[in-house]
Amino acid sequence: MKNVCWPYFDPDFDNLSERIYGPTCRVCIDNESMEDCTVVKVDSVNKQGLLLEVVQVMTDLNLFISKSYISSDAEWFMDVFHVQDEQGKKLRDQNVINCIQQAIGTTRESTPSPPKARAYTNNVSKAEHSNEHTAIEMSGTDRPGLLSEISATLADLHCNIVEAHAWSHNACLACVAYISDQSSHTPIEDPHRLASIEDHLITVLRANMEPSIGTGPFQIKNREVKTGGFLGGEGTMTNVERRLHQLMLSVRDFDGPRSSSEMNITERGTKMAVSIENCDQKGYSIVSIECKDRPRLMFDTVCTLTDMQYVIFHASVASHDGRAFQEYFIRHDDGYPLNTESEKQRVIKCLEAAIERRVCEGVWLKLCAENRVGLLSDITRVLRENGLAVVRADIATKGKKAVNAFYVRDISGNEVDMGFIKSMKKEMGLIDLEVKNDNKTRRKNISSHERHRFSLGDLLKSQLERFSHNFIAIN
Repeated sequence: MKNVCWPYFDPDFDNLSERIYGPTCRVCIDNESMEDCTVVKVDSVNKQGLLLEVVQVMTDLNLFISKSYISSDAEWFMDVFHVQDEQGKKLRDQNVINCIQQAIGTTRESTPSPPKARAYTNNVSKAEHSNEHTAIEMSGTDRPGLLSEISATLADLHCNIVEAHAWSHNACLACVAYISDQSSHTPIEDPHRLASIEDHLITVLRANMEPSIGTGPFQIKNREVKTGGFLGGEGTMTNVERRLHQLMLSVRDFDGPRSSSEMNITERGTKMAVSIENCDQKGYSIVSIECKDRPRLMFDTVCTLTDMQYVIFHASVASHDGRAFQEYFIRHDDGYPLNTESEKQRVIKCLEAAIERRVCEGVWLKLCAENRVGLLSDITRVLRENGLAVVRADIATKGKKAVNAFYVRDISGNEVDMGFIKSMKKEMGLIDLEVKNDNKTRRKNISSHERHRFSLGDLLKSQLERFSHNFIAIN
């Protein structure tokens, strides 16, 4: 009887790549090589979107990326980040270091799920409360007071806004909100009630009727309202911000009118430059960005390129004297570089818009209050009635407190008079109000008539008294 011989397979064959290259994801935290920053090195088997996920980890921890080198050819991802904490120092907190290592390791093992450029409405991200509340997203043409009208509509529908984030850019608005039922404080799951909420919010957005070259005399400019109970995504702030980027992209804010911040960019010496050229020898398109440096900048640019279905193979990021310099070597997800001039111009516009969305001219206000239904509506109404437009909002609840943070600007185009803000803060008494003026431009002369218009005693005091007892001071 002949012996039957079978080919021998080494049981460790499946782990061969790990034995050659080491673990599929290695994260090294180096606090010795550099004097003023911590070096984070990531080596991993590559996957589409991995760079964005790693940058999201850094951004979630409020780390500032001052320099980075990325290479992901030959199916292997190698990245070096130079990072600092919020105080501009090295990472000394072992809990933060452990969090980076654990989060990036989890990111590498997760199933890749890059969003599709034409399916944004199916990729709603959850924030901290989203597993307990109903998510709503809205996008469309912005106008002064729109956020106030939206919050008033939700209050009228007996919805409590637990958390909300809104961006306004180039006459477009994007908003992600998390709501609960006013009486039960539970998610709203009744499909009929959700449909009613959508209808009412769409009616608010439909107030923006614009002449259009279309089938009819008027057209809604890409207005969107979507509701859902438990929607996909991880519970991180960067995922909400990524969703806001996607919503802005879907309403083409990159094609909107130039914002005041963009028009003043040259005057402030912070001119932005974005260019694209092809490297025919290697088959890459090289995206070069120079602009004013700021936190979360790398997240915004990498997020935009990834969501536009481009793959980043190599990158170099650096900052010097308050300026950021970024270079990305990209291809389509089908492996081809950008071939037409129109496509290059579209990518340039989208990157410029992504960089501008987070930059707000005006005054930053932070108010803390005892949470109640209609509180956001009351605050935004007072701001609207006194000539202030909200260009960015971050609303959150912590226990029974509601923390409302706004960037506001004067609707007429003038800068907000800081004398008005100081008066507002003084007359509020125990009401906690934190103020920061991020506008570094030269202040315009404001006439005595305008200063009188901004007097809190004449304009706001009577209105604030209606709900001032709901505010509490932060210790």
